[in-house]
Amino acid sequence: MKDIAIIAVGGYEEIGRNMTAIKIGKDIVVMDMGIRLDRVQIHEDTDLESLQPADLIKLGAIPDDSIMENVDGTVRAIACTHGHLDHIGAISKLAHKYHAPIIATPFTADLINQEIKSEKIFGVKNPLQVLKAGERFQVTSDIELEFIRVQHSIVDCVFAAIHTPKGTIVYANDFKIDRSPTLGEPPDFARLRALGKQGVLALITETTNASISGKTPSERIAKDLVWDVLLGTEESKAGVMVTTFSSHIARIRAIIEAAHKMGRKPVLLGRSMEKYWTTAVRTGYAGKEDVAFFGRRKSVDNALKRIMTEGKDKYLPIMTGHQGEPGAILSRVANGETDYLVESGDRVIFSAGIIPQPLNVSNRHTVVTKLKMRGGRYYDNVHVSGHASQEDHWELLRMIQPEHVIPSHGNLVSHTSYLKMAEETGYSLGTNFHLVRNGQELLID
Repeated sequence: MKDIAIIAVGGYEEIGRNMTAIKIGKDIVVMDMGIRLDRVQIHEDTDLESLQPADLIKLGAIPDDSIMENVDGTVRAIACTHGHLDHIGAISKLAHKYHAPIIATPFTADLINQEIKSEKIFGVKNPLQVLKAGERFQVTSDIELEFIRVQHSIVDCVFAAIHTPKGTIVYANDFKIDRSPTLGEPPDFARLRALGKQGVLALITETTNASISGKTPSERIAKDLVWDVLLGTEESKAGVMVTTFSSHIARIRAIIEAAHKMGRKPVLLGRSMEKYWTTAVRTGYAGKEDVAFFGRRKSVDNALKRIMTEGKDKYLPIMTGHQGEPGAILSRVANGETDYLVESGDRVIFSAGIIPQPLNVSNRHTVVTKLKMRGGRYYDNVHVSGHASQEDHWELLRMIQPEHVIPSHGNLVSHTSYLKMAEETGYSLGTNFHLVRNGQELLID
């Protein structure tokens, strides 16, 4: 029977730069290759194409995969669970080292293809294999990869089940238990329960929100929150701006629908807004609704100038910058670097939580302060998370009943919170619950 090892390349002691190598005998399946956004002030509009991987590794921005040089095995596949940069952002910098196909769902594969095409240093020649949720890919004669539908704050997100001769490993990074999503279908509970009955050898799971009690609300709740803020006011003549995750297509669709109900023209502003929206249109997750989008700085500035000329009450700009990232559209507006003037009574709606990193908290505070100084009204956290809370994690554990649990995509605080919950479910640290750090290898008995 082939030995199985979990190699923690990145993401096991931080939020971001996810990369896990699952070794089955001499064959390896790599899960995700992401970046850590806060290390180099990277945000959704940042150009990574010209940055050297050695510099990014030194900064702690992408996984240090030098550990793989000492691993006795061959990478047979690189699989990505969804399209967020902390899961796919390092593919253009690292994937060329491995002669293996990159496997992803349609929306994620489209984003990866864009990353590869825009890369200015390496020619990434790995074949890109599209695998839909519910489908399987034969990695080797005795290793099979299966994608299982889940929900997250980006469309086309999946769990990966790696079927091996010794048992199935489930990679659950990232997810939420959303039974009434506004876009796409609920998680495939029937398949997850079936896996649990067949037997799951190990679960590798994110712990981002494991310290938050209760259950993460459905995206349907977020849509209600957005509509309540946008439609529930008599201040119909005031300027209104919304900032949210560019990749959150379900949320953006809800904002666009609200704009039309308000009698305003929705306008997407920012390079990443344009990128993700056009990707969603290509892959069928968005129609060609009455929405304009502008990505390049000059076109964004012209659009903002036009909004000021024709009247702020006629438009609903939806822009990048919810974390207060320097250079993003909202930061430029707050700094007075555009023709769009925030005036007394204008509303600024943050339909995004703060990514839990000190730099993000500081940047967001700075931008909000500047907007308030200009007279803007600040609506915070008109949002629900895309990450599972404690009871969601508990539910997944009960559903698939893995023999071993390995927390990933989090820090020691979130891992410890998850451990406390797992102990209540019958797991114990060092026996069948394993804390690993970046650079470590765990042998699964």
